[in-house]
Amino acid sequence: MIEKKKYNTTSVEPEKAVLVGIITQKQNEAKVAEYLDELAFLAETAGAVTVTQFTQKLDHALAGTYIGTGKIQEIKDYVEANEIDTVIFDDELTPSQLRNLEKALERKIIDRTNLILDIFAQRAKTAYAKTQVELAQYQYMLPRLTRLWTHLERQRGGKGIGMNGPGETQLETDRRIILDKISKLKGELKKIDRQMASQRGNRGSLVRLALVGYTNVGKSTLMNTVAKTEVFAENKLFATLDTTVRKVVIENLPFLLTDTVGFIRKLPHQLVESFKSTLDEVREADILLHVVDISHPQFEDHIRVVGETLKEIGGGDKPVFMVFNKTDAYTYTPQDEYDIMPKTRANYSLEELMAEWKENNSDMPAIFISAKNKTNIDKFRKDVYTMVAEIHAGRYPFNNFLW
Repeated sequence: MIEKKKYNTTSVEPEKAVLVGIITQKQNEAKVAEYLDELAFLAETAGAVTVTQFTQKLDHALAGTYIGTGKIQEIKDYVEANEIDTVIFDDELTPSQLRNLEKALERKIIDRTNLILDIFAQRAKTAYAKTQVELAQYQYMLPRLTRLWTHLERQRGGKGIGMNGPGETQLETDRRIILDKISKLKGELKKIDRQMASQRGNRGSLVRLALVGYTNVGKSTLMNTVAKTEVFAENKLFATLDTTVRKVVIENLPFLLTDTVGFIRKLPHQLVESFKSTLDEVREADILLHVVDISHPQFEDHIRVVGETLKEIGGGDKPVFMVFNKTDAYTYTPQDEYDIMPKTRANYSLEELMAEWKENNSDMPAIFISAKNKTNIDKFRKDVYTMVAEIHAGRYPFNNFLW
């Protein structure tokens, strides 16, 4: 849990953190730098301030400590000299890695999974979202219980009435309590799932569109623009956790539009499992509106991550309409005419990028918009109307007759 340090009754200072990642054959230096920038954004969303970043080149993460002893000492010297509260690692750490790193660094250790779970816990508003997050947290905590107890020799047995026998360790008691809570939460989710399935069934045969995409690409802003709603939108990761469904009418043609939780690379498997029920909206949609932040330098990687996650939750076979958002924030550096180096993505103008995408992806319809500035929104509405009308005509063929 990211906490804020209180120094007096009027001021609160954010927790200071350093970030750690490793450079491997699968993750080059540029990729790790991008991952750590995203991790810094996650830390900021959770309420921490990133002071600096550490990286180390390794063939793979070390089984016992994730990073080497020399890098551990370097980090320890830095956090002690700069009064750093927390060290955040860009991968999910094993229980032994967590335990060894906390012992070596004498600081709070948080991995990427724990950080994302903490953000979800902060932002969950409905009972359903809170139950899902709580389940994911207990599933994450269960194999890591040993690091929470340094007094495992303490027994609940001993002398006295009702206290005879060997007893059990506090660790065993806690494990049993958590298993009971996991079972209870799963039962609660099944009950809510049945209620939500009934609600979806009561919506009739209206055409359903679902907004999907990487976190912080502007799905909620687009939802507010098209559906004229007040869905919470903020320039932070995972601003929206709860699925929102609204009825939208374009030229007297009604359909349902759903705003879903954003995806992210290295999404904790506990959350994927817990939120599969929430993402039933995705699986039951007729069309997926895949919203992309075109201003992000790695937007193509984000498209890949979303595609892989959709396949994982059973929505990989849905028709997709690409919506490239944030054209107002797109920037590029024109290449000098005398520059002999190959042109990179950073040298492409928005017009060149649009032309290249349409040329290489002619089988996937797309539009470039700015939900914030409402650029090309009218064209977006017309495209959506055309897609919905085609499905609607097949579902209600007699609506086209003039009696």
